[in-house]
Amino acid sequence: MAAPRGLSRLPALLLLLAGAGQRPGVADFCSWRGSGLSWEPRSRAVEQVHLRCTEGSLEWMYPARALRVVLEPNLSSARHTTVCIKPASDFQGASIYVERAGQLHLVVSEAGGARVHHVSCFSAHAPRVGLFLQASPQRDISRRSASFQYELLSTQSAAGPDFRKMALVEAMCRPCDNVELLMAICSSDFVVKGSIQAVCHDTAHHVSQVDVSAHRVYRQKSRVFQQDDASSGWRGLIRTLLQCQVKKGGGDFLFTGNEHFGEAWLGCAPRFKDFLVVYQAARERGTSPCEFQLN
Repeated sequence: MAAPRGLSRLPALLLLLAGAGQRPGVADFCSWRGSGLSWEPRSRAVEQVHLRCTEGSLEWMYPARALRVVLEPNLSSARHTTVCIKPASDFQGASIYVERAGQLHLVVSEAGGARVHHVSCFSAHAPRVGLFLQASPQRDISRRSASFQYELLSTQSAAGPDFRKMALVEAMCRPCDNVELLMAICSSDFVVKGSIQAVCHDTAHHVSQVDVSAHRVYRQKSRVFQQDDASSGWRGLIRTLLQCQVKKGGGDFLFTGNEHFGEAWLGCAPRFKDFLVVYQAARERGTSPCEFQLN
């Protein structure tokens, strides 16, 4: 995870933010879509957007001047301590800053080249997070879009090469113990029984992609696993760190994990027969944290 670079001076942006006034919040949803062309040409006001979900998206067409985005989910607890931003593949026309202790720190720069499309994560030390999007200077009104997805993650749910510090790689790659496995089937975004069809390694992004043929989808947050018309079964792709050295193995597994930005990230994945032994023993002792429908 690349740490945001601190910027002690941003005269133009700070002057703009201290302008004649700010327009009231124009959104109170998970996602927002707007255009800089709708603003008054001579206005110094800053468009403000309030997003109150733990995940969503923003699309700023024809960026102009600056946009202030406040992430303030309606939660009774402040356990979501990490914010991740994934710029769209065609992100252009602006840079993204996060406010910390009265200063602005660069998170995503249009001048960042290929790295602009990487997921950027940073810690949030308050229940609300302020982001500033500063439009890049341009001579014409050619179509540009500064679009991104965001997620607010708890420490326990952060996964993937851009969601964890490399010091935690060893813990992420090790096999789950029995307690972790039982908790995984209760709280994971997806739980499926299936076999590995193929494993592809992306060395450039330090990610491995597991092609899974699922015989049973017990639960999934979105449509990561979809039915294959040809075989009437389910197929899906699960990602994990390249350092975990995942290899193709025979037999059935129970795949669990979390979804981030529409992608499935691997959590616990024991062989299905081993999972049955653990679950049935816990059920007999009355220590299983939840009921799991095996049929």
